[in-house]
Amino acid sequence: MASDSNDTIPSKIKAWVYAERGNPVDVLKLVPDVGVPELKEDQVLVKVVAAALNPIDFKRALGLFKDIDSPPPIVPGYDVAGVVVKVGDQAKKFKVGDEVYGDINEKALDHPKQHGTLAEYTAVEERLLALKPKNLSFVEAASLPLAIETAYEGLERAGSSPGKSILVLGGAGGVGSLVIQLAKEVFGASRVAATSSTGKLDLLKSLGADLAIDYTKENFEELPEKFDVVYDTVGQSERAVSAVKEGGNVVTIAGAVTPPAVQFILTSTGSILEKLNPFLESQKIKPAIDPKGTFPFSQAPEAFSYLQTGRVTGKIVIHPIP
Repeated sequence: MASDSNDTIPSKIKAWVYAERGNPVDVLKLVPDVGVPELKEDQVLVKVVAAALNPIDFKRALGLFKDIDSPPPIVPGYDVAGVVVKVGDQAKKFKVGDEVYGDINEKALDHPKQHGTLAEYTAVEERLLALKPKNLSFVEAASLPLAIETAYEGLERAGSSPGKSILVLGGAGGVGSLVIQLAKEVFGASRVAATSSTGKLDLLKSLGADLAIDYTKENFEELPEKFDVVYDTVGQSERAVSAVKEGGNVVTIAGAVTPPAVQFILTSTGSILEKLNPFLESQKIKPAIDPKGTFPFSQAPEAFSYLQTGRVTGKIVIHPIP
């Protein structure tokens, strides 16, 4: 038997849905009577308090990976922070009332769920979730999972270890802002350099970058300094490979790949969040949310439009829901 919270879970809920692929601002519709997702035995049902957007959400809506996507209608959203209201038969990790966060799609690009996080409730495998750090708000927690797991997994794959130097391309973005902090606080980098536009250089320094490079004024690959690891969040691996030391590693999460750079697609897991929770609770790592980046549920299409400008600092979060 699945265990329920005392609150009655409605049979129909509000959610943002697109029935066909296209530009989110054109195809997203607020639907008042979506069915609550069926709970599988290893899942928990989460009452969504906040949900974050990622570039993958609009790329998915536009149909950029439709051959390996689930078919519409789709409720978008990977990132969630909320409260467990129901627990599947085989789910043992959480109980009703637990405050949790996570990225609900284990394989980012392999048939992600039709029912995502831009809804009042979402169902998710418990292994993809972790308890929300007590000191973080739901908005802060929702901003983290996909980005912080991507940052962590990329640094791990690039062989980051204490004493190495790291260059982060796109240091003010959702992933880049966390790569800087993880490189310093978790992986023990001796030196972290990062690129951004002029107005965001101070942010890079506040996140822990030793060298903030203004990409509007200088080409990072022309610097005399070379790096053990280059983490490319923007899709510039062709230039990134010129900035790495001989025998160093380049990892990219966007765009075409120029060897020896390697690209990877995130596998979501709650265990990375659990490992990083102490760093979040001690405030060694802090969420970066765009100053204009918190949108109410009713303004999800506007949130997508802002995300699509490519000018976001940190993350965009939808809250409150609904």
